[in-house]
Amino acid sequence: MSDEFKTHEQQSQELGSRWATLREQEPSLRIRAAAERLGVSEVELLATKLGAGCTRLEMKTEEMFHAIPELGEVMCSTRNEWAVIEKHGTYDKVSFDKFFGLVLDPEIDLRIFPSHFHSAFAEQKQRFVGTSREHTLRSIQFFDKYGTSLHKIYVMDDAGAARYDAFVERFTAAEQSVDGLVEGPRPAKTNETNEDVDVEEFQRRWLAMQDTHEFFGFLREFGVSRTHAMRIAPEDHAHKLDKSILTRMLGAASSAETPIMVFVGSPGLIEIHTGPVKKIVEMKSWLNVMDPRFNLHLDRDGVEEVWIVRKPTEDGIVTSIEAFDSDGETVALFFGARKPGIPEDPAWRQIVASVADGFVEDVAHIH
Repeated sequence: MSDEFKTHEQQSQELGSRWATLREQEPSLRIRAAAERLGVSEVELLATKLGAGCTRLEMKTEEMFHAIPELGEVMCSTRNEWAVIEKHGTYDKVSFDKFFGLVLDPEIDLRIFPSHFHSAFAEQKQRFVGTSREHTLRSIQFFDKYGTSLHKIYVMDDAGAARYDAFVERFTAAEQSVDGLVEGPRPAKTNETNEDVDVEEFQRRWLAMQDTHEFFGFLREFGVSRTHAMRIAPEDHAHKLDKSILTRMLGAASSAETPIMVFVGSPGLIEIHTGPVKKIVEMKSWLNVMDPRFNLHLDRDGVEEVWIVRKPTEDGIVTSIEAFDSDGETVALFFGARKPGIPEDPAWRQIVASVADGFVEDVAHIH
């Protein structure tokens, strides 16, 4: 029987069998990599476990995020194709307006874009260390309409089981089916440039910025991608560097004990770390921060461009290090730790200048 005559459930069962075979061959293969290997989305693969430790939830984004604080201490994870950020903490100060959501806990700091949220699942699976069961790993997972993971929340110990069960019971979908999970493949990425942009006006507006949060809307207004913006930035406001600067920057921040901000986003959510970075570990192409309550995993093979960027604000210049992939998509952004109303930390500015020295012409302006 061809796939077009099979029900979604039959197709899901067959996919589950293919995944089981793949797991036997490669037990350590993560679900995202397995989905890519099998030519499906991550959510389609997860849904093959419905009724076997996996529950489909009603997609009530705002209501769910307001309820997540009831889970207590959790670990949350957000990733894109080349970077993963993981933070431990509690969800606090959750708020939404018509288009945008915030979580403003000192440890878990999120920017949420609800229009991208399409489906949600709860999964319970046994976690093992070696051959011994450690505990049941309980998660809440969110996906977009293309089946791409947006955000995952993990209850890390059995003490939170009752709170987790109450959350899942509250949001369990009436129909536990695989229908409507994806609306087709994600459109191909393009990194086009707007050849008609008024560069002189663009640069004038850049120099007139009063807040870094203006930048995204400013780019949309001019129809310019972030990497195109770097190429037409005002003089001394964007310098392209070798991607080795990422390793040097994290090492320097660790050695100097200078707190930084790290931004990693999925299509529907940005997760932010503000604080120190301590244990820096390089494993093949992966650059990692392995701290007790914060992990960053960045695959340098996926980084095509790295830029030092300077943006004016009412508090003075704010300096960032920004990493992009070959499609011009943001991999990760790095800033010095700061809050509105406070000028940029001179220690961060000195780190940027020191790691860039010798890799760009004239970095005196960065000091």
